[in-house]
Amino acid sequence: MTEILNGKVALVTGAGGGIGRAIAIAMARAGAAVMINDVGVSLSGEGGSATPAEAVKAEIEAFSGRAVINTGSVSDWEAAQGMVRQAKDSFGRLDIVVNNAGILRDAMFHKMTPEQWLAVINVHLNGSFFVSRAAAELFREQEAGSFVHMVSTSGLIGNLGQANYSAAKLGVAALSKSIAMDMKRYNVRSNCIAPFAWGRMTSNIPAETPDQIARVENLKKMTPEKNAPLAVFLGSDDASHVTGQIFATRRNEIFLMGQSRPLRSVHTADDWTPETIRDHAIPAMSPSFYPLDRSQDVFSWDPC
Repeated sequence: MTEILNGKVALVTGAGGGIGRAIAIAMARAGAAVMINDVGVSLSGEGGSATPAEAVKAEIEAFSGRAVINTGSVSDWEAAQGMVRQAKDSFGRLDIVVNNAGILRDAMFHKMTPEQWLAVINVHLNGSFFVSRAAAELFREQEAGSFVHMVSTSGLIGNLGQANYSAAKLGVAALSKSIAMDMKRYNVRSNCIAPFAWGRMTSNIPAETPDQIARVENLKKMTPEKNAPLAVFLGSDDASHVTGQIFATRRNEIFLMGQSRPLRSVHTADDWTPETIRDHAIPAMSPSFYPLDRSQDVFSWDPC
């Protein structure tokens, strides 16, 4: 068993199932005391139960790990403050925050309701800010800390029917970069992981033809646990030089994702006009235009 996080304290949001559960257990196995935050709701944000978190706590304690439960909502500012206080009261400090909690309210953009938009933004984007901001004061006092934010290729690349989720996740990537820059002076790091995993979010993929069935069986090998080692590493002191980065994990593949930089430029000796832009600038730049790719168009090969 690795002890790369020995003596550390981690807060993992949305840790009652899926990727959050896998990360919480992996961090506990690596020596960290873990706060398991989970409100126990469905993927669409309905319901609420401490049972999922209790099951994770029992699993951690079964191998003599240390864990406590918090059932507050990341989308509530006071609840986020309470998570950090509880972690410090329970274990004396806080070293790692994993912003993983999330819900889905998928709909085509032209049919998306304000309620669907706000529900997803509040959990993913506001929640990541609230929890990170609550931990920032403690990290600053300690002059140490690591934020690990779960983002998505739906935001980094694009996807159909997920304007709310995509916008939130791309916003979290920008939030992470800002945290990394603002808190570098305090030795606080902030990185993102875009995880791939078979679970509630992918289990609706068709599996009717032999080819589809074979592909789904291969996709099922992308277990949530495949994403945990990178999160554990990023929370460790061994990653003290890694900050402001965006990674993606896909079964046994790890990708370093690009960040926006200029691709092409055009210049004129005179002022641009709409007509010269039409006739010169756009024709020069259009070969470098991005197509309307979805995540699965870019990651077109089966995971390996």
